Amino acid sequence: MATGNRAEVAVRLPLATEECDLVYRQRRGGETEGSMEEATSVSTSEGTFCLQQITVTECSEEDYQYEEVPADDDFSLQEGDEDLAKAIQTIQEQAVDAQIMAQQPGQISKHSLSEIPEVVDDFLCNFLIRMGMTRTLDCFQTEWYELMQRGVLEPKDVGFVPDAYTCNQHLDRENKYLKKEMENYKLAANKAKEVLIKMQKERDFHKMNHKRVVQEKNRLINDIKRLKTHYASYEPMLRQLNEKYEVLIREKMLTSLERDRAVGQITGLQATLQSLESGSNILIHGTRGHKCEREDGLEGPSQRALREAREPKVYSGVNPYDSAKDPTKQTGKRYPKDSEFPEDIQVNPYLARAKECVRPLKSGVYRLSNTLKVHDLAVSCLALHPRKDIVVTGSDDRLWKMWAFPNGNIIMKGEGHTDWLSGCCFHPSGTKLVTSSGDTTVRIWDFAKGGCILTLEGHNYAAWDCSWHSCGDFVASASMDKTSKVWDLNSERCRYTLRGHKDSVNSIEFLPFSNIILTSSADKTLSLWDARTGICAQTFCGHLHSCNHATFNMKGDIIVSCDSYGVLKLWDVRKGAPMVSVDTGPHPGNQVAFDPSGQIVALASNDGSVKTLELKSGHLSSLLGHEDEVQSVIFDHKAEHLLSGGSDGTVRIWN
Repeated sequence: MATGNRAEVAVRLPLATEECDLVYRQRRGGETEGSMEEATSVSTSEGTFCLQQITVTECSEEDYQYEEVPADDDFSLQEGDEDLAKAIQTIQEQAVDAQIMAQQPGQISKHSLSEIPEVVDDFLCNFLIRMGMTRTLDCFQTEWYELMQRGVLEPKDVGFVPDAYTCNQHLDRENKYLKKEMENYKLAANKAKEVLIKMQKERDFHKMNHKRVVQEKNRLINDIKRLKTHYASYEPMLRQLNEKYEVLIREKMLTSLERDRAVGQITGLQATLQSLESGSNILIHGTRGHKCEREDGLEGPSQRALREAREPKVYSGVNPYDSAKDPTKQTGKRYPKDSEFPEDIQVNPYLARAKECVRPLKSGVYRLSNTLKVHDLAVSCLALHPRKDIVVTGSDDRLWKMWAFPNGNIIMKGEGHTDWLSGCCFHPSGTKLVTSSGDTTVRIWDFAKGGCILTLEGHNYAAWDCSWHSCGDFVASASMDKTSKVWDLNSERCRYTLRGHKDSVNSIEFLPFSNIILTSSADKTLSLWDARTGICAQTFCGHLHSCNHATFNMKGDIIVSCDSYGVLKLWDVRKGAPMVSVDTGPHPGNQVAFDPSGQIVALASNDGSVKTLELKSGHLSSLLGHEDEVQSVIFDHKAEHLLSGGSDGTVRIWN
């Protein structure tokens, strides 16, 4: 038998390995006393409890090899005094062991350690250890091995615990384990049952809630259908009321305008009557300060007689009776309906209003106060009523709309252009409007008639801008065809075509109460024209990029312009030279405007902001709020509000 590794252990080992126990049980009872004592001695040495450290031999089933020993092997006799009989006995014992091994070759290797029956002392020790009876265990171990040492207990008296008892213990343990598992399963089943009941209750609740929601949904759908039907019955009435409301608003505005005009006429009549009674020839100005529109349909006999009586004194200085007697003294006209240009001696009555702005706002104090969504497409132009807080906006949606600010109530709208609108301007009396469009036409709109009364055609390409003369009889327009035109509204024809720019004319404006026209062009120049002759009087050079817009201040002595690179320039009209140049780029500037005091300039920029420049300090600030490019900008009459129109279809009011 091969020996295993030797080791010192501090626990009690089994009495013998599987092989030793099997060989021991198969031996006959006729063994010698010496061999029994040797077996007892081995059994005792291997079964000693770890009351003291001992050296034992570990018998490993994996390392152990079984060899069959034939009976005819040669064995050398021991040296000394050993006799032949002992040698023969040893050979016989080995033969018996080999025979037993041959009869059951796989029995030992197939049995596991757990299947070997326990010895009585081992069983008792394990039982005491399992029950926690340590003191009883110590007493048992002491008394048991004392008896073993004395020889009172022989190995034949120490048997094995019956297999049935071991199996009963094993089954008892399994039974306890299964009972414990059954209890756990019962608890889990009870919990699962509770969860199932809870989920069933929640399911029932959600079913009821779903049914209730479906019922409410169906009821709401029926209510909505009923309300739609009810609303459809009221829709024609609402449409009629809306139309009546718009008509009333328009009539209210027209009535207000007529009232203002009547008050002015009454004041002029009273002054004229007083001057006629006193026999004086003092020049009396009306509310416009110069010869204004002549509307035959709206002028009564008294007003006509008064105008005819006043015209010789104001304009010609000729006795009307002499003119009637001598027709040769009257100025001959090729077109009898052509209007006469007023003299350039008129005083701008709005200068007094500008002087009222004694405390102009600083450029940095404007804040966004309101946003009005007035068009679906870009707002391309803005125009302010001469006397009221009314604004007209033109858009790429081919419409213009008139609305009151700052509340944004729509008063009137007009449609008729077949392309986008580029410019708009109020008549000096505030009763008419002129618009320019990409369809190459210029249209005149009468608010009293509620539509277009005149269409001026003559440009070859899109018309970019338009402006009304202060007398109300002439309109100027600028076009992409490199020309500008002066239109006579009485004769409904083009009086002059202004030629001289080498590229598109982007903006045009009459100097208030004057016959001077200002144009800006994509050829990088500005020009001043005499509307009476159509001749260019002066050209301003200095921009390095296309000029997009230019305008006068209230006094008419300074011009501000902007180009496609965002450069803003101030020009001295008398000297014809630039005064200040400010770079706000690189985004293009689309439009510029002076405030009434002439101390702040606003610029509509393509970067979505409105730039404000304070001329005294040179402070430049940006007003952010538009979501897209800013196309136009204007101040109100008192510089309390700044209005800007953008490509996002909104008008934003800053104050």
